[in-house]
Parts: sequence; C-alpha cells; structure tokens
Amino acid sequence: MSITDTGTETEIETGTGTDPDTDSDTVSWNPKALGEILSNDEGRPVLFTNARILTMDPLIGTMTGADLLFVGSLVVGVGPAIVTAAQDDNAIVVDCTGMTIAPAVVDTVALAGGRGHRSKYVATLTPGNTPDFLVVPDELAADVPNAVATLMTRPEQVRALVAAGRPVLWDGTDAPGRATAPEAGIPASDDLTGSPRVGVWIDRHDFLHQELTADGRYDETRGGRPHAYQGRYWIDGDRIDYLDDLGFWAYGEFQGDELHHAGYVMKLG
Repeated sequence: MSITDTGTETEIETGTGTDPDTDSDTVSWNPKALGEILSNDEGRPVLFTNARILTMDPLIGTMTGADLLFVGSLVVGVGPAIVTAAQDDNAIVVDCTGMTIAPAVVDTVALAGGRGHRSKYVATLTPGNTPDFLVVPDELAADVPNAVATLMTRPEQVRALVAAGRPVLWDGTDAPGRATAPEAGIPASDDLTGSPRVGVWIDRHDFLHQELTADGRYDETRGGRPHAYQGRYWIDGDRIDYLDDLGFWAYGEFQGDELHHAGYVMKLG
C-alpha cells in the first residue's frame, strides 16, 4: 500500500544531515528517528517511549507512560523509566506521546490459555520476543483488535508498523527499503547446477530416498516404491518448498548437513 500523508511536509534529518533515501514529503511523525533507524548499521538500541503498551503478556499486562526497547530483532525491555538510560546507551528515541503500541501479530493460542508457560508465548511484547508491533493513536486503539482494524481500514492513521525491528509503515506510508511481497503465481525454477544440495537425500532408516535435481524437480522413493511423489521444489536460504504434481505443498529445512522434512531426517547419499 502507498498512502500519501496530507500532514505538514518535514525534512528528515539524521545525525549526519538529511537522509537521501527517505521521502521527506510524506513523513511528519518522528522523521529524525525514522532516518536514524533506517541507517542504523551500528546496532544501536531503539526506544519507543512514553506510550500506552498493550503487551498481551499475562504477567506484564497493559502499561501507560511506558517504553519499549529493542536491539536488532529482539525486545530487551518493556516498562516505565527505561528512557532514563537512553543517552547512556546511545539509543534511538521515538517519542510516542498520545500513542498506543500493540502487537502486530497476536498469539491466539496463548490468549485462549493453550500454552502452559510464558516462555512459550509468542507474538507478545515481552523481553525475548521479536519486535513486531503497531503504533496507533490512543483513540484508535482501545484494544489490540481495534489497533489491527486501524491498520486494515485506516492505514494512513498508523504511525508505525515495525516487523522484526524494521519499519514497514511510517506515518501512514510505506517505509523506504521495506520488504515487498513476491509476485503472485508459481515462480520459475532456478538452475541449481553445482549446488551442494542437489543429489539423493536418504533418511536414517533407508526408507525415504528424495532426489533433488538441478532443474528444480524432486522424485521420492518410499520403502522401495519408486516415484511415490514427484514435483517441483524451490530453495530459499535453508528453507525448501515442495509443490507435488498432485497439487499439494510441503516444506523442509536444511540444518547443517541434514534435510528435515515431514518427520524424516535425511543426509546426502
């Protein structure tokens, strides 16, 4: 989405001057902080301060006049008075007066009481979790559903949408350098000639043989039954996605010299 903010045009300043990669015509909310976050290559802490925070954590709850501190893709602190150490830590400070911070992803299983330990809670604004959150004016964020509804129906009112510590939206418009969704449709297969992951992967019980070929095709032998499943595959980092010729999708993950897929652990034969 690309929303034009009709507020005051403000030049974005960083510690070294104007950020040439940021559109100064569309940002009026904390523009200096945005520039600093986008150019944060030194791993400086980022502090969203003086906000109402809906942590969705059962122990922490909701806090007012509170701060959210993260470094990289990890929340390291939440609560009042963290801002007192901002100067000592050379933190990037984002003033959130009049704003509510809410999780951008909600752990519905935890909310329903389906997790027994807080350490298993995900998608809450809790130290140790990923900083995925929304910043919305207080009047539009009575609770998390309302905050999310604002993103869906009035994105121009969202002050920030942050994913893993990186801005996706800022002041109602796309953040510079944000990730873009892949184009719809099934992609072409890459030429994997020379890839160390091409070959026949065999599970530890010698039941499953999965051959990955350089043209992006796979062919499985199961229990001596050849061509049990055949189809296409794509590798993205350590992830492998399969599209079987029968029409279903499956997933696997490379872990060192092992390929984990559907409960099987395979190594190259």
